[in-house]
Amino acid sequence: MLCIRCRIRTAVTDDGLCTFCSGTRPPLPDGLMPAAPGPGGWGAGTWPRSPVGLARAVTVLLGAVIAADVFAIAAGLRVRSLWDRLVRDGSPGVHGGADRAAGRLYDVAATAQGAALLATAVVFIVWFHRTRRNAEVFDPGVQRMGPGWAVGGWFVPFANFWFPYRVASGVWEASARTGPDAGWRTAPKTPLNLWWGAWVASLLSSRLTERMWERAEEAEEIVRAAGLVAASDALDVVAAVLAVLYVRAVTRMQVERAARSRPPAPAASDTRPL
Repeated sequence: MLCIRCRIRTAVTDDGLCTFCSGTRPPLPDGLMPAAPGPGGWGAGTWPRSPVGLARAVTVLLGAVIAADVFAIAAGLRVRSLWDRLVRDGSPGVHGGADRAAGRLYDVAATAQGAALLATAVVFIVWFHRTRRNAEVFDPGVQRMGPGWAVGGWFVPFANFWFPYRVASGVWEASARTGPDAGWRTAPKTPLNLWWGAWVASLLSSRLTERMWERAEEAEEIVRAAGLVAASDALDVVAAVLAVLYVRAVTRMQVERAARSRPPAPAASDTRPL
């Protein structure tokens, strides 16, 4: 039976409440106190929630993004070669019925890219918000922005080039705090910085090359635009690979951090520790 108030955890009291809603949750080990809320005024849960399942889903979807990009690169280079032959020797093959299929295949590749990117973005943001909420438990003092910005920061024009990075930076610092000897450690932000730099570069290049492709009319312009679009897709592949490394690094650190402060397993409470 679920708690009648939160409808999430198992009810353990006679009036149908869980240990959290009834105020009877077990004490933290070693006399620890619950973490205070960080920026944004959001309260933090006593224990973090596992990001492992979401991280695996994000990794699979990023693999789909990479596959769609490779497909688009191959289709785009095929289109470019057809128009390049037209520029060099006046070959009319670009207007042939068989070769028009290359253009249709290029459109299919673009649709696949958009679908893969949309699905990945949704699951990634859910994972990103989960890790930010966990960081509130680990160390709210190093958080620069509230958990809500882990979602909203991606949708603010221009600020989305900076706000998510600030959130991610706080998550990284809080997740990397516990070393093998249960002391403090500082993990270099290289995976974070490389992923963010590649993502921003990929985003800017894709917007620029898409406009060039849409405006291209002459054969020479189409050849140039198709080549730049393929290069932009290759940069997106690099960004996706770095995103996988970043997601795996943060997830691993949060699992290690939570394991060192795991509470005694309650008899009937779904607190979802890592």
